[in-house]
Amino acid sequence: MKKMMQPLFYSITFAVLLLVTQAPLAEPILDCVPKGNARPICEFKNPEDMVALPGGQAILLGEYGGSPEVPGGLLVFELESEKQHRVFRGGQGNGAAEPGWGDPNCATPPGKAFNAHGMDLVRRDDGRLQLLVVQHGSREAVELFEVIGSGADWRVAWRGCVPAPPKAWLNSVAGVSNGDFYTTQMTPIGYDLTQDLSSDVTGHAFAWSQSELSYRKIGGTDGAMPNGIVTSPDGRFIYMNATTEHSVRKVEVATGRELGRATVDTPDNARWAPDGRILIASFSRHLTAQDFGACVSIEQGACGMPFKIVALDPDSMTIVETLYANEGAPMGAGTVGLRVGDELFIGSMHGDRILRVKLATADVEKN
Repeated sequence: MKKMMQPLFYSITFAVLLLVTQAPLAEPILDCVPKGNARPICEFKNPEDMVALPGGQAILLGEYGGSPEVPGGLLVFELESEKQHRVFRGGQGNGAAEPGWGDPNCATPPGKAFNAHGMDLVRRDDGRLQLLVVQHGSREAVELFEVIGSGADWRVAWRGCVPAPPKAWLNSVAGVSNGDFYTTQMTPIGYDLTQDLSSDVTGHAFAWSQSELSYRKIGGTDGAMPNGIVTSPDGRFIYMNATTEHSVRKVEVATGRELGRATVDTPDNARWAPDGRILIASFSRHLTAQDFGACVSIEQGACGMPFKIVALDPDSMTIVETLYANEGAPMGAGTVGLRVGDELFIGSMHGDRILRVKLATADVEKN
């Protein structure tokens, strides 16, 4: 029986599971016990993406939620105390629109059904910190927040939004200091996921201009399930993950020229590391829709779906290192790897935890 995706409330891994009407039930990982150099912190709800806050004392996480009845939010996680503070929940009315922050026609904060998907943090030309969040709940849009604070003490205030292009279901976002941003359309809204995921071109990347208040398609980015995206600091290049074609592309934004391509198994989110490499969360290309379905069927704890965090050299477009790989406890289904100091923080598309991984001293000194 065919099922249609309802894209406003599902990430790529949620979407893939809808291909299956009866997924095998996996045993959840319920304990919260460290394994090797990885320690789980089990106080979250689908922490799909995260960004580092200035100063290295805290990170900001987006909780996906998963349905209108179970919305997500934004959390600040203090690294030393491991306390977390919810700094935004949909429907709060926290903040007001400001000129130069997105589309002037977007004048109200997101409603209660808020679901944070891809995120990025950028220092604007005026010195203020802007958080960009792909949001599917109360509307399909890129929400813009000002991040205010220092050390481990942070808050956010909503400043505007940019509605998604018509019929586009967005996944990830990368900001530029002048207010522009790039975003990926994974699929059109209503796309039938019973089609062949391994070969369909389902989306591409968009560039949105603050000065022109409009989107344009970036050439050279048509692909199968476009997912994570990062940009060079000057905004000249993007690096775009295409999940079901197992690739990462380097594309010149102005011309659409592809300048390089790396093979990465089922890439999800991407994050710049302090050493100038790009960290990419990667699932096995041999996983099936049943595997994804079993993962998301878990109601408590975490699933053990295998994943790894790899480092991509953005110049040579080659994978140069695997920073962490795991199957089973203490957590599977890692969707993002964020390097802060000598640690790697890993979020998940479904589950109650993140991982805090202590990197080897030799690796830290080398990088």
